[in-house]
Amino acid sequence: MAERVWDKFLSEQDLAHVKLSDHQGGRYGNRPALLLIDLYRWVFGDKSQPLLEAVQEWPGSCGPAAWESLPYIQSLLAAAREASIPVIHLTGLEGSGVPAWNIHHKLPKVDEDTPEAKDRRRRRYDIVSEVAPILGEAVLYKTAPSAFWGTPLVGHLTALGVDTIITVGESTSGCVRASVVDGCTYRYKMIVVEEGVFDRHEASHAINLFDMDQKYADVVPLQEVEEYLRAWKDGAYAGV
Repeated sequence: MAERVWDKFLSEQDLAHVKLSDHQGGRYGNRPALLLIDLYRWVFGDKSQPLLEAVQEWPGSCGPAAWESLPYIQSLLAAAREASIPVIHLTGLEGSGVPAWNIHHKLPKVDEDTPEAKDRRRRRYDIVSEVAPILGEAVLYKTAPSAFWGTPLVGHLTALGVDTIITVGESTSGCVRASVVDGCTYRYKMIVVEEGVFDRHEASHAINLFDMDQKYADVVPLQEVEEYLRAWKDGAYAGV
């Protein structure tokens, strides 16, 4: 088996235990949807910069990791649209009166009084143009880490008969993980596209992918998911 992104963080005992693990059941169901989590300006900035430079203007930046994931996400989004599966975008909800959940974020502080800083804050929940929603795609706004908490996501998925959620976005250790755990709780088949999720910290990214793959989801490469979508579109996927 090819080395996984988390292998270098595991002990010999961990690796030995993983080899004993056996996947239970099929990865994919009969009705997939694509969930794009928090692909907004706050984590990208206006251009790719080294993380320690980017956070001087965009405290929530994930640095190059965000931009490196973007072509993979674009490819998956194109495949999802070609297959005509439901696409759901998640972003933050500003000005709702609900206190922010992320007040305990340990992020660099910036000068919020300059016109430039105010403009960045105004745009922070704008979904970046490279993966912007198109007509007919749902856009949901959340005030918590999980895409499910306080949103109509479950009702939307139920109405569409969805049983499989393909997931990309950020951060791996934060909103992606929270959404995956909740999706598993609701008994959806959760798929995380490894190249399509990202985080600020390498260790958090890797270990949270490992945890999700062990307990709540299947963490798989983009190529496999795109092959599944092509088979599903062509009616060649038999389901489970």
